[in-house]
Amino acid sequence: MELMGVSMSRLLGVYDAATLWLARQEWLLPTLARLVFAAVLAVYFFNSGRTKMGDGLAGLWTPSTGAYVQILPKTFEAAGYDATALGAFHHAVVLGGTLAEFLLPALILLGLFTRIAAVGMIGFVFLQSLTDIYGHSQFDALGRWFDRFPDAAILDQRALWVVLLMILVVKGAGPLSADKLLLARLTR
Repeated sequence: MELMGVSMSRLLGVYDAATLWLARQEWLLPTLARLVFAAVLAVYFFNSGRTKMGDGLAGLWTPSTGAYVQILPKTFEAAGYDATALGAFHHAVVLGGTLAEFLLPALILLGLFTRIAAVGMIGFVFLQSLTDIYGHSQFDALGRWFDRFPDAAILDQRALWVVLLMILVVKGAGPLSADKLLLARLTR
């Protein structure tokens, strides 16, 4: 069969050669995933973390009232919005969540322990989503899959975030990363 002067077998040969070349570009997906993470999600998480910090540099270790409202909304409400009424476990959860919003994206941007950081971010996104749905009662933001609307804040957007992070879990950080430098140093 001929298609505008080009045989189908020749066309398939060009297609096959192009896809084989693309499949050998191991650097492409992890590099693009980290670039997109930097462009789309890193600032989001850093800013979200900043809203949870207390005053000054020590604020990283002393989360704000807003941190408790955002991370443990129903528990904090039940405690009369008094952080001192909460136990050590609650303080650890809020501190851990706040630090995670800074540390995990920074590790991904640096390409340092990228796979572990990406797994941590996936867990963080799941916990964030559950908190938004159940803690903040944002059932209207949940959305549905396989509908005609691709913009639900939780199911649609966060599914794409998780797929992006899964690329980093599976492929690693790519050639422009601290992981690559450390590996090169270890193998010398």
